[in-house]
Order: sequence, then structure tokens, then C-alpha cells
Amino acid sequence: MAPPLAFDDVLVEIGTFGRFQLRQFLLMILPLVFNAFSNLSYVFTAADLKYRCYIPECENRTDAAYLTEWLPAAVPYQRNQPAGCERYEAFVNITGDYLQCQASDFNHSAITRCFDFVYEDKAATTIVNEFNLTCDENTWKITLVGTIHSVAQGLALLLGGLFSDRYGRKWALLLSIGLGSTLGIVRSFSVNYEMFLVLEFLEPLLGSTMYTTAFILGQELVGPKHRVFAKSLCLVVFALGEATMGVIAMFVHNWRYYLLALFVPGLVSLAFLWVTAESVRWLLSKGRNREAIVILERAATANRRTLSESTLKYFATNDYQRETPDLPANPSFFEQLAEVFRYKRLTIRLAICSFCWFTNVMVYYGLTLNSVTLAGDKNVNFILITLVEIPGAVCMNFILNRFPRRMTQFVSLAVCGVLCLVTLAIPEDDSWIHTAMFLFSKMAISFSFGVLYIYTAEIFPTNLRQSLLSMCSMIGRLGSIVAPQMPLLAKVWKPLPMTLFGSIALLSAFTILEFPETGNVRLPNTASEAENLKANSFDSDRSE
Repeated sequence: MAPPLAFDDVLVEIGTFGRFQLRQFLLMILPLVFNAFSNLSYVFTAADLKYRCYIPECENRTDAAYLTEWLPAAVPYQRNQPAGCERYEAFVNITGDYLQCQASDFNHSAITRCFDFVYEDKAATTIVNEFNLTCDENTWKITLVGTIHSVAQGLALLLGGLFSDRYGRKWALLLSIGLGSTLGIVRSFSVNYEMFLVLEFLEPLLGSTMYTTAFILGQELVGPKHRVFAKSLCLVVFALGEATMGVIAMFVHNWRYYLLALFVPGLVSLAFLWVTAESVRWLLSKGRNREAIVILERAATANRRTLSESTLKYFATNDYQRETPDLPANPSFFEQLAEVFRYKRLTIRLAICSFCWFTNVMVYYGLTLNSVTLAGDKNVNFILITLVEIPGAVCMNFILNRFPRRMTQFVSLAVCGVLCLVTLAIPEDDSWIHTAMFLFSKMAISFSFGVLYIYTAEIFPTNLRQSLLSMCSMIGRLGSIVAPQMPLLAKVWKPLPMTLFGSIALLSAFTILEFPETGNVRLPNTASEAENLKANSFDSDRSE
């Protein structure tokens, strides 16, 4: 038996980041953008709207305005805004042509409910006004949309990881985009809230793993020194995809047309993504060496390199880094997972990683969803809160190649936690300072999220990399299940969401210190290699 051949040595032969890898990453732009669309479409389709009671005694339906001079006489105000579903009872039967109502026309001691409304943005149509989800008693139905979406994403990450590790990254990617786009289009034709909610569950269940799969497809084909750049590129593209949603929302105000604008391009993209190369690492881990050789030779040709005869001979005559002869030839996920639990460090690492994912996901999505509640235009706020991720993504490419992964992860989480708590001390009247602190908090958690993706992919072995990444991400989705409920928590105590975000970010930061260092380290292919990652790997590798 020939000595094991590390795949990173093969990458040196064909080029660690040449034309072939660049083409692969350019193709991955499409699923990254579509995943952004899938993740946060409900922010706009299920967006709450500003509305107040229609006062037929004082206005005509055709020219009714959301705010008028006489409105305080007819409607109670809360926080300088008219109440959404309450109005004062009129003393007299005012005729339709009496359009100058006064306080004396209404009994301010008698408040009644209304069921007809005037909306601030008359052009906006979401499921709130189309399916009559107005007033406080229906708030839970609106927040439930995001929670249902996140539950489906959590299940999808587990199922998608199992499918990807069993049947391949490429098929997982194509099916995810095809099924997700189709269900997103069907959702735009929902006839009631119940149908919308069912499709809001099914679409991410079958289509939301495209980000993880695209990330793994790109990450497994580049050398250690380019993994950070690869992730930075993914983060920038994802942020631009999110910002694009805000731009589209500026021009498409009907939620049905909005969904069509987001999901129709996904079906069209399948024609381009069909040429995506399968993960060579996955093929080798499954013993499909001949298919792997074909892709490696294509990559070498595209990168103007040559694959050595010794490498070709090795792949033709050896199983690739089979280390556990006690496992079956084609072990199931649960058999491989049992192998992981044999290693104490890997087990602890999996638990900590899952908690960190929960923290990052909850704070990331919590801040994103809360952005539409800030002062100013909600579309502009959403665009700003997504674009603020880009500086962190760009800086990541420079920081992670110069500083240890572990310390970088710790600092980014700790900074986010501190900023969230400091925001509580800023008066709401200082809207610009409040918004700036909010944006810096989002920048910090976005940076942390990006580092965590790289970290997770580096600390687990090849044959379980996507499954365990998906498992951590699935547990992290519990955070995104909690995040849409923050408006309800804010009604209990307004500072509660930011207090929760800050506290859990700080706690998670200290658990990171238990991780090994992986900067510039070869990706582990087996469980024992992953177990034996050293805490000082960053320093030792930089000295080589």
C-alpha cells in the first residue's frame, strides 16, 4: 500500500486557485444570491404595515390620507402614531360631506374597534392587508411566518447534508434550486394565509440548502491559503443578494409580483449550473477515483498545469485515505457519526460549534429583521443593514490570514455583544447614533458568522464535513426560529431583544476558546486527523 496522498498536495499540482476554481466560484454566485432571496423574502411578503382606522364621518375612501390635521380628534395616538385598530365614538351622525372633524365631535372616553383601514403606503400589498392580518391579535400570525420558515430551514439543513454527503454536492445543489424556485413561484399564487404558510414551510424545506452546498463545493476545491478568500467572496455575494431584495422592494410593491421577481430567475439558472463540477474530495471519499481524476485533469488543463503520473497511478491503485477498516465499505451517516463520538474532543467541539451557530444565527437574523423597525425608510434601512456586511467580509480576507482563527472569532463575537448592550444606553431620540451602533453590531456578527462558516468546515473530516456543518447550522436555525418573535418580546420589555443578543454573544465568545486553531492547516480527511488538530496550528504552519 502506497503512503497516503494528501489532497492539498494534489491541489498544488493543478493550482490551488486557478481558472478552473474561479469558474466554479462564478457559478456559485447564482445559488448564493438565490439563497439570500429564499432566506429573507418573508421580511417583505409578510411585512407589517402602518394603518389606522378609516373614519367615514370625516373622509372619503378615494382621497383618504394616513395623516391629517383632524385625525387626533377621531383616533387615539400611541408614541406619536395613530392607533391601528381603535377610534373614538362620534357624538353626532356626521354627514359624508362634513370633512373638518373636531375634537368636540367625538367621545374621547369611548374607544371602539374598527375593521376598515387607511394605509400609509397605499401601493404596498403584503399578506397583512390581503389576508386581513391586522391588529394585535393577528401579530402572532405575521411573526409565525418567519418562525415556520426557520423551522423548515433547520430540517432542510439536516436532510440536505445527508443527501449531499450520500449522493453528491452537485445533485444536492441542482435539486435545491429547482424545487425551491418552483415552490417559491407557487407561493405567489396563494389564495389564503393557510396556503401561504404551508408553502412558506415547503419552499425552504426543499430549497434552502443551496448556500451550504455551494459553499462546500467551492471550499473543497481550493488550497488552505485561499479558503478565507473563498468565504469572503461568498459573504460579499450573499450581502449583495440581500441588498438586491431591498432594491426590488422599492419598485415592486405587490408581494405576489415580488416573489415572482425573486424565484423565476432560479429556474432559469439551472441551465448554467448544470456544468458545475462535482466535489473531488467527495468523489474520493466515496471511492469514485476515476470520476475524480477526470475532474482533476480538467482542472489542470484549465489552470495550465499537468497532473503528475505518480498521482494518477496512486488514485488508480489505492483507496483514498481509508483509515477506519472497522467501518463498512460505504458507511451510513449514523455509522460515521458514531465514529465521531468515539473521539472526546470532536464530541465537545460539535456541542460548542452548535451553540455558537445558534448564537450567530439568532443575533444575525434578529438584527436584520429589526432593521425595518428603525427610523426612516424600511427599504433603505434593510439595504444598509445588509451592505454593512461587505466591509467585514473584505476585511476577513486580510485578518484571517494574519491572525489566529480562534482569537478572531472570539473578538468579533465579544465586540458584537458589547455593542448590542451599549445600544441600550443610547436615547431613542438620537436616531443616527442609535442606527450607527445597530449597523456596527450587524457588521460584527456578520464577520463572526463568516469566520464560523470557515472554522466549522475546517474542524471536521471530509466524509462528514457537510453533514456536521449542516447539523451545526440546523441547531443554529433554532436561533432564527426565535429571531422573528423578537417583536413580541419587545412588547413585554422593549430592551429585551438587544439585551438577549448582547448577553448570548458574550457567552458564546468565551466558549470559542475551547476550539483548536486551524489557520493555514490542511483540511482533515478523517476523524482522527480532525481530533488531532493542535491548538497552536496557526503559529506552526506560518513558520513552515
